[in-house]
Amino acid sequence: MRVVAVAQAFKGSLSLAQVGNALEQGIREAGAQAVVLWASDGGDGLLDAIGSGLTRRTSHTVAGPLGAPIKALAGWLDAETAVVESRLVCGLSLLDMSARDPLRTTTLGVGQLVSALSDAGATKVLVGLGGSATMDGGVGMARAWGFVPVGANGDALPEGGGALAHLGGFIKGRAPTAALVGLADVRNPLTGPRGSRVYASQKGAGPEAVERLALGLECLAGVAAAEGKGALAGEPGAGAAGGLGFGIRYFGGGTLMDGAAWFLERAGFQGMLRDAALVVTGEGAFDATSLDGKLTGQVLAAAQRAGVPAALLAPRAEDVPAGVVVESGGGEWDATELARRVRAAVERALRAPRTR
Repeated sequence: MRVVAVAQAFKGSLSLAQVGNALEQGIREAGAQAVVLWASDGGDGLLDAIGSGLTRRTSHTVAGPLGAPIKALAGWLDAETAVVESRLVCGLSLLDMSARDPLRTTTLGVGQLVSALSDAGATKVLVGLGGSATMDGGVGMARAWGFVPVGANGDALPEGGGALAHLGGFIKGRAPTAALVGLADVRNPLTGPRGSRVYASQKGAGPEAVERLALGLECLAGVAAAEGKGALAGEPGAGAAGGLGFGIRYFGGGTLMDGAAWFLERAGFQGMLRDAALVVTGEGAFDATSLDGKLTGQVLAAAQRAGVPAALLAPRAEDVPAGVVVESGGGEWDATELARRVRAAVERALRAPRTR
């Protein structure tokens, strides 16, 4: 039997390669034929998932999430189309747990990287929006392009999402000439109960900081509304990467795309489902947010539409759609444990009665 597996990095524990190899091993040990797609929804592993689809990679020195210089990689689909992962510039993986503070972290390096790629000949830059440590609404990115956030008294505000609670407006800059496309891993808007605040605690914010950050993003949305651009804050994906999606739209004049849908279409995933006996996918933690644009939720939805049974691997799993075989629990998994869980899930799923 042919089993199609969609691999993505398990945030904070397993790389894309480790997950992909474990899926293949577990499926084969269950006695099935493995077809493994290395994938990303714009978050961890985007460049590695595109893999041979990149013509080259380039390295650039930019500001990291707390301003210190780092080396960030970019990939090129062709001579004029570049791809970047925001998490390689301002991501949680670049900070120790004790240093994670979205009141201070910045997307400045993303703006610097986009400018460098534009100067290098890129006419289009795709920005993966997953895994950021930031909540600054893309204001840091805009600083690289000459935008200066100011308070009501006209004084420039410091870096980080915490300062936006005092935002009064901007001294205008100019975005790079390259067209920007944000590959959003979630569909959250910028503000409101489903806005970026949903992910603030994951980035290191305590309860008081969450409220301050949410207020700052509301102030940012208010500035946009005063210019007749208030609708941007409510767009799906505007809240991705702590509002970086909004920043791409507002400061960069760019567009937002569903990152998982973009990748799955590019990879021909729908065609891979034909004659598949089972679809297997997973992530480090599955919950209701996984069904709001993330790769795992979209893979499960595609399998359901195609009438193909599905299995989910996740150390923590909640709100799993009915009918999906689940392997979860046991704390954080290593690659060996994941392969064992894959085998168990595949064996159970293939034995289950199939309904169409």
